[in-house]
Amino acid sequence: MADTVREIERKYEADQSTRLPDLAGVDAIVTVAEAGTEDLDAVYYDTAGLCLAAEGITLRRRTGGRDAGWHLKLPVAPGVRDEVRAPLSDTPPPELTALLRSRLLDRELVPVVRLRTHRTVQVLRDAQGAPLAEIAVDAVRARRAAAGPRKAKSAPAKARWHEIEVELAGDGAPGLLDAVGRKLTAAGVRPASAASKLARALAETGLRREAPAGHGHGPDGRPAEGTTNGSGKGSRKGSGKRGDTAGDVVLRYAREQVRTIIELDPAVRRDLPDSVHQMRVATRRLRSAFRSYTKVLDRGVTLPIGIELKWLAAELGVERDREVLTERLRAGLAGVPRELRLGPVDARLRIWSERRRAGARGHLLAVLDGPRYLSLLKTLHAFLEAPPLRPAAARPAPAVVAQAVLKDYRRLAGRMEAALAAPAGQERDEALHGARKAAKRARYAAEAARPALGRPAKKFARRVKRVQQLLGDHQDSVVARAALRELATQAQQAGEGGFTFGLLHGREEALAADRERALPDVWRKASRRKHRAALRP
Repeated sequence: MADTVREIERKYEADQSTRLPDLAGVDAIVTVAEAGTEDLDAVYYDTAGLCLAAEGITLRRRTGGRDAGWHLKLPVAPGVRDEVRAPLSDTPPPELTALLRSRLLDRELVPVVRLRTHRTVQVLRDAQGAPLAEIAVDAVRARRAAAGPRKAKSAPAKARWHEIEVELAGDGAPGLLDAVGRKLTAAGVRPASAASKLARALAETGLRREAPAGHGHGPDGRPAEGTTNGSGKGSRKGSGKRGDTAGDVVLRYAREQVRTIIELDPAVRRDLPDSVHQMRVATRRLRSAFRSYTKVLDRGVTLPIGIELKWLAAELGVERDREVLTERLRAGLAGVPRELRLGPVDARLRIWSERRRAGARGHLLAVLDGPRYLSLLKTLHAFLEAPPLRPAAARPAPAVVAQAVLKDYRRLAGRMEAALAAPAGQERDEALHGARKAAKRARYAAEAARPALGRPAKKFARRVKRVQQLLGDHQDSVVARAALRELATQAQQAGEGGFTFGLLHGREEALAADRERALPDVWRKASRRKHRAALRP
């Protein structure tokens, strides 16, 4: 069984002569206690191309010390990583390699570096004796694995260095690291140039890393980055590079979505908050870009990918839709006076939700472990390596992307007209749901176009988002009413009565009617001619 700990630390350069300053009295530190020494032996694993190291991810098998076992470190922010731990075994544990599937695909993990560390530890404690942080002075010996990845010519097989690590523990606050860092710097200690021991070992032994998955890269091999106009704000001409082509803009957006899918895979597997929703949004945005920018990307290539993205979004939606629906029903129930909550309605809702969650969660993990998802990941990697660009991709971006956004707007306008004219009931519900999908597509097209069109695209996307949200709230009410009818039926069959669920059903009907009344005015404001005219370059 894997455990996870949040690791917040700072690293500093050191040598054999480095002596730590007295840290008592720094911030909340009152005492500094010697904690002895440890001898650690770690073998780091990666692919032959070092794809994990390229993204700041480390997987190691370590013996010695207090936490011997397998450690997978996933970056969260600079200086912050989640360390997922598993017991010692001879081969990488499946519960850890599953978290790497979106990066590894089906590539083999091999030993790349072995690090032996002699560590001297001190514990920094507060006035009550509680540990705030640990500071370690490490003497490190690195050796390149005999059958590891490619190495630069004439690179040494071994490396040695000293370093200092300061890691929060117990009740320590992040500000403590700043205070300790100032004390160390004042004593002549410099911040480390490498983010991790592995990064330094790879650099000093000349091992070569490939570009991170999902990133574009230029002739120098470094990931391509999005650009701004220097102020961090979009300009009228947009925030892309001057002279950007339509292909540049659309591919930058596509890369961002692919990278999001890849990076969120382990978060979804770990059931981290909002991860399923964000991964689903990325799949929808990418599919929407394929459909909106058919003059830039060859539809013959992107259509099959879009079908698979739609499948993945639907699979992610099983869990996400359950979360949203449960939150909505719980909020509705919380607003019902206690005297109107007849029967065990809270327990009924909890049981109903948990049964759905158990099935949805297991199904989603099976999907992520399945061959169809792996095939999609490989296809996305191949798409970025050889984008299927059409002739219009070489044209200046503004005119091409504006045309795509306006095309999606016309599609939305047609669906809105049909929805507003539809008779009340199921026919209107379905028409409004179709308009919601069109609004989402128009909004995503505008978001992708923003680097080329600037503020007008941002404002257009914001206005269309208001329409989408109104339509989304209406659709959520439609789904909630179906769930409430199911709950009321179950309650009646159990002899509990369905009065409270019927009350909530009536409230949802009233809410949907209110959204329908508000829609014409919201749409009128969003569809003004001047908003569309502003998009034209």
